[in-house]
Amino acid sequence: MNQLTRILLLTLPFMAAAPALAQEAEDHSSLTIGVGVASVPSYEGSDDSRLIVGPQLRGKVKDHAFFTRGPMLFFDAIPNRDDSGIDFQAGPVVGVRLDRTSRKQIKDSAVEALGKRDTAIEVGGYVGIGKTGIITSAYDNLSARVAVTKDVAGAHESYIVTPAIEYFTPLSIRSFAGIGLSADYVGKKFGRYYFDVDPAGALASGLPVYTRGGSGSGFRRVNANLTGGYSLSGDIRKGWVIVGAVGYSRMLGRYADSPVVAIAGSKNQFLAALGVGYTF
Repeated sequence: MNQLTRILLLTLPFMAAAPALAQEAEDHSSLTIGVGVASVPSYEGSDDSRLIVGPQLRGKVKDHAFFTRGPMLFFDAIPNRDDSGIDFQAGPVVGVRLDRTSRKQIKDSAVEALGKRDTAIEVGGYVGIGKTGIITSAYDNLSARVAVTKDVAGAHESYIVTPAIEYFTPLSIRSFAGIGLSADYVGKKFGRYYFDVDPAGALASGLPVYTRGGSGSGFRRVNANLTGGYSLSGDIRKGWVIVGAVGYSRMLGRYADSPVVAIAGSKNQFLAALGVGYTF
């Protein structure tokens, strides 16, 4: 997985999620593949944007769902066979974090001078619950989950806890809309690795020395996104769909105060994306 793909996965979780909802309610296998273009921050905390292109997918096989959220791949080990529309979820999670692993992706010269970061491989699990047919129709879906992962590749060597809640609803047989809210809670080694500036880094970059990023664990950011889509095939359960999204993230606390964010970047992070997906 290259850097462009990784960043797009951060911005296009909607590419396969919403069109597949109605099919999953019918309890049979499906696969949605998407590709799109997005405007995203050049690194976490940056005030510069880049245009990127990349893929996304979601599927369900024999009542077991798998899907991507951000750079993470989730697999639901609990089969969804409840006719009441309640879906208990639990299973493994694996992902790749490539933030600042290539100087070519960083537009700010000061942050570039701090040097590259190693690739983190984050492995763990999640639990959650979803309910289909809850507010607007028999096919809308509200879900909540908590994922816990840890870097096993020796990069930041820390853990990440991500609570999230999502709501998707069909507006008609041809269109849908969704909203998602999430947050990221990280260990002190994560903050030290990505947000601290040591004396050597300060000398190279011109940024001040900063050590509070790794002074403890805490919430790193909160995220919100709005999505919408329209079927080009006449039915969001199958065929082609065009999807758009806008998102906002807010860096928090000691992470927002880091010179990487407060001086070289911004605590306010924006994204916009447009893509097309196909459901089989």
